[in-house]
Amino acid sequence: MKSNEKKEHEKKIIKEMIKIYCAKNHHQKDLCDECLDLYTYATKRIDCCPFTETKSFCSACKVHCYQKEYRHQVRQVMRFSGKYMLFYHPVMTIKHGLVSLKERRNQHVQ
Repeated sequence: MKSNEKKEHEKKIIKEMIKIYCAKNHHQKDLCDECLDLYTYATKRIDCCPFTETKSFCSACKVHCYQKEYRHQVRQVMRFSGKYMLFYHPVMTIKHGLVSLKERRNQHVQ
């Protein structure tokens, strides 16, 4: 997957996770201001990432480029939404799992 495609895919995943989180916790059809702020911040971080070519996803990165507050929020969103992703976006979730598994396998080989 090319760098730009990878970034767009990451943005799509984080957006869907934030949408699920916001709908279930803030009872919003569209993203509330807090969740929109988190999504905007996350997309800026993804766009500026110099490691896109070599890493699978942000969770696999050794560099913490998120500010502490946003890092905490993203972890909450991922922890909460992860269990719903399989139901709402099964193909996306399975692809994400396979890429993560492949990345872990490659790290053990090196």
